[in-house]
Amino acid sequence: MPMIEIIPAIDIIDGKCVRLTKGDYDTSKVYSDDPLDMARRFADAGCRRLHLVDLDGARSNHIVNYRTLERIATQTKMIIDFGGGLKSDEDLRIAFDCGASMITGGSIAVREPETFLKWIDKYGSSHIILGADARDGKIASNGWTATSDKNIIPFIQKYHKDGISKVISTDISVDGTLNGPAVDLYKSILKQMPELWLIASGGVGSVEDIETLADAAIPAVIVGKAIYEGRITFKELLTLNEQASC
Repeated sequence: MPMIEIIPAIDIIDGKCVRLTKGDYDTSKVYSDDPLDMARRFADAGCRRLHLVDLDGARSNHIVNYRTLERIATQTKMIIDFGGGLKSDEDLRIAFDCGASMITGGSIAVREPETFLKWIDKYGSSHIILGADARDGKIASNGWTATSDKNIIPFIQKYHKDGISKVISTDISVDGTLNGPAVDLYKSILKQMPELWLIASGGVGSVEDIETLADAAIPAVIVGKAIYEGRITFKELLTLNEQASC
């Protein structure tokens, strides 16, 4: 299998590890009361990075679950990218002070581009990831509760020209469904910006889905529900990571 980085996801509500379907908070399902234990299991399966999302923060428009971030950062060696509710310079300070290696900005990039550009300038593109999540090709924000009039590819292109090199893109229509990722969307993005470090997110339901993304030369993929639901086992995750590192 071609090399692809597998990044497990932990989404946090009330300090617990949950997953949503299509971004709907009413579909929240708790998979673990201890996100740190889950992070350790991912580390044992060979994962180097973790995508940690503060869903309480996304709804509150400020960082909430920073203590969970701090616990995982101080008690594992995982490289953490953290997102959800990061709206101010103080939110970023807290996130980085609590151990985030990178932060993901989505809503802020839509609603306050000047602030997001300031963050890129201050912290550097290696520490700032653009969250480009879309519904029907239009960028969504505010925990996916609002859809803008911005088309996804021009939105990414603008920030790519401003220095962004890493992008997480979720097709909301498939997120949490386990029905397969939006491969055609990612191919279209990389056709326009082949040097982009594009992280696919949403819809992965099997090892075959990961292999399909790898065959399409997608650099990285975030996987969550498929692991929690047992569609991809921790043993399979370890095997995939071992293959990717060869």
